[in-house]
Amino acid sequence: MKGLYRYLAVGMLLSLLIIAGCSNSDQAASEDYELSDITFPLEEEDISLKFITESSPMAPEDPNDKLILQRLEEETGVHIEWKNFTGESFAEQRNLAVASGDLPDAIMNTGYSDYELLNLANDEAIIPVEDLIDQYMPNLQAVLEEAPEYRAMMTAPDGHIYAFPWIEELGSGKESIHSLDATGWINVKWLDELGLDMPSTTEELKEALIAFKEHDMAGDGQTIPLSFMISHGGEDVSFLFSPFGEGENWDHTVVTNDGEVLFTSAQEGYKDAINYLNELYELDLIDVEAFEQEWNTYLAKGKEGRYGLYFTWDKANISGMEDYELLPPLEGPDGRKHVARSNGMGFDRARMVITSANENLELTAKWIDQLYDPHQSVQNNWGTYGDEEKQNIFEYDESEAMLKHLPLEGTAPVELREETSIGGPLAILDSYYDNVTTMPDDAAWRLDQLHETLVPYMNNDNIYPRVFMSLEELDQLTDIETDLFDYVERKKAEWITNGKADEEWEEYLAELDRLGYQEWLEIKQGAFDRNAEAEADAAE
Repeated sequence: MKGLYRYLAVGMLLSLLIIAGCSNSDQAASEDYELSDITFPLEEEDISLKFITESSPMAPEDPNDKLILQRLEEETGVHIEWKNFTGESFAEQRNLAVASGDLPDAIMNTGYSDYELLNLANDEAIIPVEDLIDQYMPNLQAVLEEAPEYRAMMTAPDGHIYAFPWIEELGSGKESIHSLDATGWINVKWLDELGLDMPSTTEELKEALIAFKEHDMAGDGQTIPLSFMISHGGEDVSFLFSPFGEGENWDHTVVTNDGEVLFTSAQEGYKDAINYLNELYELDLIDVEAFEQEWNTYLAKGKEGRYGLYFTWDKANISGMEDYELLPPLEGPDGRKHVARSNGMGFDRARMVITSANENLELTAKWIDQLYDPHQSVQNNWGTYGDEEKQNIFEYDESEAMLKHLPLEGTAPVELREETSIGGPLAILDSYYDNVTTMPDDAAWRLDQLHETLVPYMNNDNIYPRVFMSLEELDQLTDIETDLFDYVERKKAEWITNGKADEEWEEYLAELDRLGYQEWLEIKQGAFDRNAEAEADAAE
C-alpha cells in the first residue's frame, strides 16, 4: 500500500506539472540559427540562447546584471535569456519545463541527483554531451587531460556523459579541504581562565565541559558547555564518534584500508560513542536544543559567546575568529587517536545540462566551454574584479595575468560570493593556485588547520568515491536509505538522551537488517570494487 500511495502521488503531481507547464511557453528553446564555423565574438547580431538557472536571493534578479556575464556576452556575442529562480521555486520551475516538454536550451546550476540525471537521459529530455566535448570544447578537454579522473566520474554506466561538472580542488587526498566538514571549536579563553590544558582524551574533554558548567563561564546561567545540530552536516557531533572506533560521517559510510565498505552506525564503537554522549547529557553538559534547533538559533547563541564547544565548518560564521580553537583528535578508551574522513570532494557531476530541444548544439557547447577557461572559472566560482558598483573579490594583475584575492574588509566570504559569482560549470585545479589565481585566505587558513591538527590522525586512506551508479542501483539505495537512515538518526538522538543503547543494541541491529542494511552494503561494496578496478585500468 505504501508503494501504491507513492505511485499515485507521483502520477498526480506529474499531471499537475504538465497542465501548469503548458501555459509557460516563453521558456521554449531558441530558434535554429544555422550558424557555421562558429568563432567568438560572433559577427551575427541578435543571437541568443535560453537558459533556466538558480541563484542566491542575495544576487541580482536578472543574472545579466552581473559583471561576469556582461563581459562574457561581449566576448562571445551571445546574449543569454535567463529564467532565474531562487530556493524551492527553481526546482519547481525546472521540473515544470521538463514535464511540459517546453524546454529551454539548457539548465544551469541544475541541482540534479544522479538518479534524476539518468531518468532525464532515459526520457530523452537531455542529451549526451561527450561528442560535443571532444569536438567543440578545448578548455574542458584541457582540464580532463590534466585530471583524467574527472572524465571517469562524469561518465554514466552506459558510457555517456550527460552533464557538465563543477570542479573545485583545494588540496588532494587527506589534505583536501573536503576531508572533514564537522570540526569542533573549543573555547580556549575559558580553558585559560580555568588553568586547563587543551583536552587530549575523551575524559579530559568531559572534565573541561564540567568545569565550564560549574564555573558558569558565560555568566548568568547562560553557559552551554556543548552544542551541536544533530545530523546537520558540519554542525553534527560526529567528530566525537571517532575516538571510539571507525567514527561517523554524514552518509554513514567509511572504507577501511583493506577496501571494505562499512556502515558506521552498525559498528560496536558507534554504540560506545553514543554511551559517552549520553554520559555528557546526563551531566547536563549538552545543549537541550541540540536535537531540534535551527541554524539561526545555533548562530545566535554562538555569537553571544555561550558555547564551550560547538561544531561547524568555519568558526568565523558563528563565534568569530577569537577565543575558539580547533579541537584536536581525542584519545579514546583504547588509547587510539582517529579522525574519520568525510566522503566529500569538490565535484558536482551535474552543474549544467543541454536539453533535447536545443537546435544550436555547437554554439551552446562553445559558450559553455568559455566557462572552463581558467580565469573565467575562477570568477564564476568566487566573483570578479573591476566592478565599480560592487565590492570586488579580486584584483587583476596584468603583469602576471593573475586574479589576486583582495582583503574582505569584514565582508563574509559567502555573502560576496553569492552576490557576484555565477556558479555553474567550472574547473579550478590545484595547479591554478599561484599561477592563475591566489587561494582564498579562508581556504588557506582551513587547510593549514587540517594539516597541522587533524590530517595526521586520518587513519583511513580511502574515502567512498563519487561512484556513478546505475539507475537500478540508485533506485534500490534510495528505497533502503529512506527508512534506514531515518531510523538510525532517530535512534541516535533517542539514545543520547535516554541511555538505552546497550539494552536495545541487538534489537537495533536486527531492525537494520530488516530495513535492508545487508543489501545496502552489497550494493555499496560492489560499486566501490567496480570503481577501484576502473581506476586501476585507467592508471595502466
